[in-house]
Amino acid sequence: MSAHTSIEDGQGDIVTRRRTRILEIARGAGRVEVDDLATRLDVTPQTIRKDLNVLAGQALLSRVHGGAVVTSGVINLEYEARRSVASDAKARIGAAAAALVPDGASLFVNIGTTTEAVAASFGNHRNLMVISNNLNVIDTLSVHPSMELVCVGGKVRTADRAVVGALAMRFIESFRVDYALIGISALDPDGNLLDFAIDEVEVSQTIIRNARKVILVADSSKVGRSAPVRVCGMEAIDYFVCDTLADPDLRQACADNGVTLIETLTHP
Repeated sequence: MSAHTSIEDGQGDIVTRRRTRILEIARGAGRVEVDDLATRLDVTPQTIRKDLNVLAGQALLSRVHGGAVVTSGVINLEYEARRSVASDAKARIGAAAAALVPDGASLFVNIGTTTEAVAASFGNHRNLMVISNNLNVIDTLSVHPSMELVCVGGKVRTADRAVVGALAMRFIESFRVDYALIGISALDPDGNLLDFAIDEVEVSQTIIRNARKVILVADSSKVGRSAPVRVCGMEAIDYFVCDTLADPDLRQACADNGVTLIETLTHP
């Protein structure tokens, strides 16, 4: 088993699927036990402990003796820590979402580590007009001379370099763009997009209203996670780019609302 596990841990897709499954089990039961997970997922207890420690470090679970419990759903983890959550999945999502945007398009990009991954995949694009309230996105794209960059004006939230507030919303309303790239903190199985900060949600809603097509980008760790503020439902989304979508209810919500679902993870 130990040799199998070492090979498994070297394969990012397998590890991502296993940790996603752990989160699904935890959210369904409220608590998970190391020995039970090891049996159910056919890996060693040591591998499960490592998985739980990683998920706890990402504030997705809280470690307790013998296992873990689901964390509170009212406070998000720090922005720098979020960059390490599902980073491989975000890179794949970023490449797939960027491929949906043609050269010469105009687009909004909102705050989020996944939308930053999309921006990092725009290197071969030409003549994009990118309007963003995410200063990290502006920094990432500033090395590309063919792009026209517009930074949203308003109050800068120093914790994540997001521009939020009433000034930001009025600024965004001056534009009507081809695409909006939207990242969120949580997804309900019924298709509701959720986030933690009201001011951030208001900016995202303004972005969605002023775009012709909306591309949602989110990895599977967001599915079933709790957050208190509703952004919109799947009826406002045109494309959903994720790593993998195991939840049948959310998959049905996409189908019911005509959302084009793009999964980047290769299934066995």
